[in-house]
Amino acid sequence: MTVIWHNPNCSTSRRVLQMLQDGGEAPEVIDYRRTPPDRETLRQWIADAGLTVRQALRRRNTPYDDLGLDAPELTEDQLVDSILAHPILLERPFVRTPLGTRLCRPPERVFEIMANPPAPSTPDGQPPA
Repeated sequence: MTVIWHNPNCSTSRRVLQMLQDGGEAPEVIDYRRTPPDRETLRQWIADAGLTVRQALRRRNTPYDDLGLDAPELTEDQLVDSILAHPILLERPFVRTPLGTRLCRPPERVFEIMANPPAPSTPDGQPPA
């Protein structure tokens, strides 16, 4: 089962969702801002993606600075608490497939965990010659 933690307002997230669909996936789409994961799931996905909680934080267009989340003394548990209180702090999109979990930035990272990634295209959207 493929799952994407998705923000429909994010062009990167929309692009990754389209890449999954182009590869024949029918992912479960979770708007993590409306339906945030529980603590254990959040920590597990971040760890499975090979990241620290700090690496999974989104700074732009979030309360990151207002909350002082750049303070080095904050523990991973405190950072998780912040994400749970403000899900928009979680970078996106996270994708989980049977082949692994990735934070798909850049979007092409999703190909690493797709069984049938779509064929690459040229900048004009056409298949390569």
